[in-house]
Amino acid sequence: MRFPTDVLRVLADPRTVISGDLVRIPFEIDRVVYAQVNVVLKEMSGKWDGRKAVRAHVFPYRIEEFMRQCLAVGEYPSKYEQGWFPTPPGLVMQIVDLAGVSAGMTVLEPSAGSGSITSEIAKRGGVVDAVELDARRTELLREQGDSRCVIAGDFLDLDPLDYAEGFDRVVMNPPFSNGLDHIKHAIGFMKDDGILVSVMSQGLMWWSDKASTEFREVVEEVGGEIEVLPDDSFAMCGTSIRTCLVFLPGYAGGPLRTHDWLSRQPRQLDLFAA
Repeated sequence: MRFPTDVLRVLADPRTVISGDLVRIPFEIDRVVYAQVNVVLKEMSGKWDGRKAVRAHVFPYRIEEFMRQCLAVGEYPSKYEQGWFPTPPGLVMQIVDLAGVSAGMTVLEPSAGSGSITSEIAKRGGVVDAVELDARRTELLREQGDSRCVIAGDFLDLDPLDYAEGFDRVVMNPPFSNGLDHIKHAIGFMKDDGILVSVMSQGLMWWSDKASTEFREVVEEVGGEIEVLPDDSFAMCGTSIRTCLVFLPGYAGGPLRTHDWLSRQPRQLDLFAA
């Protein structure tokens, strides 16, 4: 959801204190504007603490980095609007650690959002390509300069074989609505010995449809893992959706239809047929 203009102005004001788990506005603002700020901060899980020593909106998590991401793109995830959910800082570290990203590795982030994951990859010396559907966030990613390449568009429309070679790592927090489609498509961008790490709806662990069942079998076959994440992993984003973390390692001769596998197939085959 977009920040109202006046709310964005107040929160981005250098006098506003955003530190630790609180947001404090130590200057006078119009009563109507304050009411708007209060609504937004409540939607982001902040609660007003009027005690003299506090007098701030206090959050059940560290707000600094998360608010930075939201202010940069001019929008925030509201509990009333199930759309963009930036990856919380702690989970970013867990994803990148699990993927084993190190200097010089090529990494694909196909749902890059506001750049929380691409930023961490760049800090570790990874060479990252980003894909983002939203035009505002695409421009933000380009301005940040962490990515070798930023592609504006729907990741599912991209052809893996447009790349000369696959990626060492694929790390992602795809849309919850069709996350498995994104994961399966992302496998085609991996090298044979690459690793994919993705956030996913926890339902993947028990859904009985054919696609979910077959995917779990593949994860087991390659020695991967689907790990339950804490229920409050995305609480800071205004959603209580339960999630898990998929770890999918590839290897030469394995069952994954990686970039290397696709490259070995005749081009005339319909490689993406259901």
